[in-house]
Amino acid sequence: MSNAANPPNSNDAQAYLPDFCAGATILIVLLVAELVAIVLTIAAQTAPGSFLTDLAIISLYVLWLALLSCAVLCRARRWVEQTGKTRGFVIAFLLLVLLCLALAEVAWQITSRFGGATLIADSHGGFLLRTFAISAIVIALAMRYLYISSEWRRSIVQEAEARISALQALIRPHFLFNTMNTIVSLVRSAPESAERAIEDLSDLLRANLATTNNRVSLAEEREVAGIYERIEKLRLGDRLQVSWQLDELPGQALLPSLTLQPLLENAIYHGVEQLPEGGEISVKGTLKNKRLKIEIRNPRPQRQRRSTGHRMALENIRQRFELAYSGTAEVRIEESDDAYGVILSFPLETRDT
Repeated sequence: MSNAANPPNSNDAQAYLPDFCAGATILIVLLVAELVAIVLTIAAQTAPGSFLTDLAIISLYVLWLALLSCAVLCRARRWVEQTGKTRGFVIAFLLLVLLCLALAEVAWQITSRFGGATLIADSHGGFLLRTFAISAIVIALAMRYLYISSEWRRSIVQEAEARISALQALIRPHFLFNTMNTIVSLVRSAPESAERAIEDLSDLLRANLATTNNRVSLAEEREVAGIYERIEKLRLGDRLQVSWQLDELPGQALLPSLTLQPLLENAIYHGVEQLPEGGEISVKGTLKNKRLKIEIRNPRPQRQRRSTGHRMALENIRQRFELAYSGTAEVRIEESDDAYGVILSFPLETRDT
């Protein structure tokens, strides 16, 4: 798959550390830190009636640790991720433990100079040792959680990619079979056209076999659909007209491969070909709020029976879009007595995002 759709091995590390620069992540860290502060206050409380005072002091200390930890991981995340998953966890663990010890030393120096023994009722070494032990345990548990969470996400991604590949494998032979049937029908009646169709098919197969990507750019997908259009036009002649209106869309936008071609094929086989006078297929694209919308519309005979093959192709595309975009894409059908339309709506993604 492409970088956007199928992360390479180097991307294994990119999932295990969340974005500590994001406000939502910082809020979660602060909430967890406050829970830790409450637990520590309950465990350490000795004097009755001092709970709120102790909680305020411990919360101030723990929340500062949490905020500084987020700041360090926010700045160091990219570098840590490049070291690999195991080494990255070790480095992140050591960075945070050292940060906690440094802040503990600063807190000790400040309180010993200005607060006396009222704020930290412990020796210098005991305070540092206790800070090290508690922070090491909490950080280790957090790292373990992040590791398990990243492995779970990775397994979900791999399962989705396997299902996309399986669906892709179903639609490729179907496309090849129909294209070969078109060429066979031209061999006797128009051998020169059949020769051009074979050349187009070889270009098409070369483009498909040259990549194992499950997602391709819109420009590549448009080229594949255009080759198929030329092959079908050799068979149908002027009865087939296709209006391409995709200039508004960025050519580098990614979408599941073999999306436009099956929809174009359906529009031809179940629409234009069934009409004696033929007709025009409209392929129109718009971009709004970083979402792409592609509409494929074709005329069709009135009271046409629904085709199983049509439903299978659409269901295949719908499932692949569901897996590729995690529920943020939509495949919708609009039909009337004499027209049929498929509308694709999905977020804008490129290989750089």
